[in-house]
Amino acid sequence: MLNSNRAAESTPGRFDANPARNESMHGSRRREVGPQGPPNQEALATIFPGIADYAFLSDCENTCLVAPTGSIEWLCLPRPHDASVFGTILDRAAGSFRLAPADSAVPAHRQYVPGTMVLATTWQTRSGWLIVTDFMAIGPWYRTGERSEMHRRTPGDFDARHCLVRTATCLHGTVDVVLNCEPSFDYGRTDARWEYTGEGYDQVATTNSDFDRLTLSGDMRFGIEGRAVRARHRLTEGESLFAVLDWGNSTPLTTRAQVDLSRAETSRFWRNWLDGGRFPDHPWRELLQRSALTLKGLSYAPSGAMLAASTTSLPEQPGGQRNWDYRYTWIRDAAFALRSLHSLGFDTEADDFLAFLGDVLEPRHSSPATSTTRGDLQVLYPVDGATAVPEFELDHLTGHVGSRPVRTGNAAYNQTQFDILGAIVDCVFEHTRSRDSLSERSWRIVVQAVETALKNWREVDRGIWEVRGEPMHFTFSKVMCWVAADRGSRLAALRGERERAELWWSAAQEIHADICANALADGGYFSQSYGSDELDASLLLLGSLGFLPVQDARIRATVMAIADSVDMCDGAFVYRYRPETTDDGLQGQPEGSFSACSFWLVSALVEIGELERARVQCEKLLGAASILGLYGEEIEPSTARHLGNFPQALTHLALINALLDVIEAEQRTLDRSIGPAGSPSWWSAAGTTDRPGPVT
Repeated sequence: MLNSNRAAESTPGRFDANPARNESMHGSRRREVGPQGPPNQEALATIFPGIADYAFLSDCENTCLVAPTGSIEWLCLPRPHDASVFGTILDRAAGSFRLAPADSAVPAHRQYVPGTMVLATTWQTRSGWLIVTDFMAIGPWYRTGERSEMHRRTPGDFDARHCLVRTATCLHGTVDVVLNCEPSFDYGRTDARWEYTGEGYDQVATTNSDFDRLTLSGDMRFGIEGRAVRARHRLTEGESLFAVLDWGNSTPLTTRAQVDLSRAETSRFWRNWLDGGRFPDHPWRELLQRSALTLKGLSYAPSGAMLAASTTSLPEQPGGQRNWDYRYTWIRDAAFALRSLHSLGFDTEADDFLAFLGDVLEPRHSSPATSTTRGDLQVLYPVDGATAVPEFELDHLTGHVGSRPVRTGNAAYNQTQFDILGAIVDCVFEHTRSRDSLSERSWRIVVQAVETALKNWREVDRGIWEVRGEPMHFTFSKVMCWVAADRGSRLAALRGERERAELWWSAAQEIHADICANALADGGYFSQSYGSDELDASLLLLGSLGFLPVQDARIRATVMAIADSVDMCDGAFVYRYRPETTDDGLQGQPEGSFSACSFWLVSALVEIGELERARVQCEKLLGAASILGLYGEEIEPSTARHLGNFPQALTHLALINALLDVIEAEQRTLDRSIGPAGSPSWWSAAGTTDRPGPVT
């Protein structure tokens, strides 16, 4: 297991779904009460599993979440941002798929098969023991007679099979196993209609013409009951069964031998991918690997995009309105991802993301040489690179734990956020250092981003936190415009474009001076915005971005001001900002601590030499991970309950960076280096420093 912390298990959401069992166990303690009104927040929490209790599965095209009850409660088809087929995580009537013992809803143990995204859930019942294995199948490339219409990136050796495979094996005694598959298309608006596809009872398929056809196969006898397909079978020790839900065009898995082979192929894919990384020989190795697997699972192989999270509208505050759709690629987050992926040796994913970025800036059939054909950079994109993701509210859904509105799409896509410009250029900069090359396409992206930053850096924007209040002169946005000019000038120098390099470097110095003159609070720390004394956790990144040397007193003052603030930190947990004093458009509604910011503080403490404090902070955060080593967007400090969309890529990126920072700092104190090999000569010849200095 990844950790021994059980804080999440004490939170609401662990329940027995068998009413008769509850009555027999607790009947003598119950009070007789009259008719009850609508459920309140506390009551709703008892019928929804805690966010951290979900398991995450992926085939690098689709993702799903598995509740501890053995129910698939989130699956969107055909793409991750499309409407849900199983949506019980947002409304208990919006469709689910359960395979589990008939008389139990609380498993004895859950874990990923080491090195994979295969979930193994063990159950103890009154009559025996059962293990259920779930995975989204990935197999060797099978499109031998056709080209994929979805793939824009170079195909690899493996491809998603577009099916969910579930097996159950009796380990001891006898166990009655039940299957209940109830798809409800379009976020629960349209129930599935089923028909048998053969002469027997072992395969059924949906007949809803407006939605992707689902096929359910297995070695159980299926019965059709309304929108549900049900089955029940008693297993004795050594016996097993399987069920496969297929939504693709490949040949369905219909035999146990095919299922076993698919599991072996899926495990081999994940382990082969993990073997390609560089992980330190350290007790935190497994945590790093699980975060890396999670990031890979959030990637979309056909285009190279990376999801910010698998879900929409999981609340940042139960019952509140901070419920956003994160099933998209945020340019900023994905650019951060490149640093983490490069540091672990996963360079192919970095290549693919840059290619995706080129796709959205230079659509197919356009002329790269004509700047007017390149699209304006959005804040976020669907995984297929489409240019619009309007926001809607799904009024028919109750929301997770009654948290409404439930949203699809995200209005932040067309916000003005200048920090993404620096993220883009820094992304290309880091990629160039790692890969010893700078393509013409990447250079065009750099030129567009830098020129846009230099044109707009004096303007107000919505900032990294995408506030829906009034735009401001956010310090972090200004810093990232400096990053765009600074990194761009270095890349221009590498290309021998001396005039452009000097022009951009001069602009970088101007932006740098402006920030230092206008963003410093009276306490000597950098504030959230010009003329403000407010703290903002995004400024923990200033040292790692090279805005000033980490030894500079202003960097230390900024880090320590946040670390020592009772408003910004609750123990190891760090808030983004203070909602009551920051105009984010939500009238000061509370939220949990932001998990990525908590790990940013670890890295920042390491940078300023506070290694012991950083390690203590890191260990506390690792103890708050879910039982499966996953993190939501936020954590409620008082209960360690996970909040927000799940699992969140940015948190796992920050975790990887923080753990590597602590490990490398400790190794330096022992005079043993575990850093990567030196950069290729082409980059080294130009110098590798990120610190401000003259262009040479």
